[in-house]
Amino acid sequence: MDPSAVAPPHVVIFPLAAQGHVNSMLKLAELLALSGLRITFINSEHIHHRLLQHADIQARFAAYPDFRFKIISDGFPIDHPRAGDHALTTFNYVKSITKQLLEELVSAPDRPVTCIIADGILSFTIDFAGDLGVPVIAFRTISASCFWTCFCIPRMIESGDLPIKGHRDMDRDVTSVPGMEDILRCRDLPSFCRVADLSDWLLQYVTTQTLQTTGARALILNSFDQLEGPALSQIRTHFPNLYTIGPLHSHLKSRLSSSSPSSPPSSSASNSLWEVDRSCIAWLDKQPPKSVVYVSFGSITTLNRHDFTEFWYGLVNSGRRFLWVLRSDSLPEGSSGAVPEELREAAAERGCIVGWAPQEEVLHHGAIAAFLTHSGWNSTLESVVAGKPMVCWPFFADQQLNSRLVSHAWKAGLDMKDVCDREVVERMVNEVMGERKEEFAAAAGDLARRARDAASEGGSSWDNLDRLIEDIRSMKPTS
Repeated sequence: MDPSAVAPPHVVIFPLAAQGHVNSMLKLAELLALSGLRITFINSEHIHHRLLQHADIQARFAAYPDFRFKIISDGFPIDHPRAGDHALTTFNYVKSITKQLLEELVSAPDRPVTCIIADGILSFTIDFAGDLGVPVIAFRTISASCFWTCFCIPRMIESGDLPIKGHRDMDRDVTSVPGMEDILRCRDLPSFCRVADLSDWLLQYVTTQTLQTTGARALILNSFDQLEGPALSQIRTHFPNLYTIGPLHSHLKSRLSSSSPSSPPSSSASNSLWEVDRSCIAWLDKQPPKSVVYVSFGSITTLNRHDFTEFWYGLVNSGRRFLWVLRSDSLPEGSSGAVPEELREAAAERGCIVGWAPQEEVLHHGAIAAFLTHSGWNSTLESVVAGKPMVCWPFFADQQLNSRLVSHAWKAGLDMKDVCDREVVERMVNEVMGERKEEFAAAAGDLARRARDAASEGGSSWDNLDRLIEDIRSMKPTS
């Protein structure tokens, strides 16, 4: 048989149906498609509908004839609001349909499956795929440091670091996570560790899923060796077949530019589930260099009336220009109408408020000096690549740990976790943009250089992706 007639390896990619997970796994999918692999991307009906509405996925992926979307339900009607408390229902529903879904994909005669890259929080996929003889590579969309901390939850329980014994215990050092003894306090552990009862379902679920990852053939992380060295060294002792290929958004741009130097990729390409308001770019164009703090708390964080008001006062009282992303569903009903008139006037003078922004483009804009962020991992990496210092106000999950990395490990910003006070907002914004701006800008600039090096040709992440692709090409497809 002519070797050129052999079909390329077929990779099924299976993310959790949440924006942060889908965003990074779609970038991985495009990287693999760009290298000539055949891809099936499993997407929930709800998320696929939003991507078709607000992102350019149809046009982008039409460029890859071997790329397909497989649409499934996440257990809710397409127009369900999907508040944060729907997670358990989604996990259980997706688990209930996974075995049949994989059987259907594997039995398709025209597209034999070579391997599955599954979201590591859906580790039950490893057992189901194993029964079908299909290798699974796990991909965790959180930081390496957070993955390693989750992996150490049984060790933390055994040593007495968990459970956390009330508010007074929050600043106690956590010493049972190897490689991170000088970084972690109870306050910095993932939010689901903040429980008095160790039988809490989410703590148990995350622990189980994380430990089951050892059954995968390999582990992919959206990080790079010079960013999270201590955690990665520890992870490699349990996962020798580890691929650090991040920051994925930067890596994808490097590969696209390399494959088509005459037409570099648009910086506005996104996997957004929200309608982007590009008027903020025109506003930024009119602002002085490094004069604006960009404020965004991501796609899930919600603000209560108190937090909303404190941020308003803190930003206005700082005297700094600000670009603030306020989603339509991020505020309690009627909160925006409760803003005092003097705040509205001050915001009109030196602020811009939009429902959603093209974040990568905003962070690279010359007018942006700093990022007030919820510390989601995608946002953190985007700020790292753009070289922008951060003020961190984490909301849940891995964000508590990421904010500690920014402030304590990388010295590239300040951590405001567990506090929402106008005076603290004002002080921290002014520290990062004023009194200590050179210190933080230098640290952020160093991180940006390391990130660009890792994701450029010959860098560690570039080479690791090449190794991953070779690994996949060496696998025998399941017929």
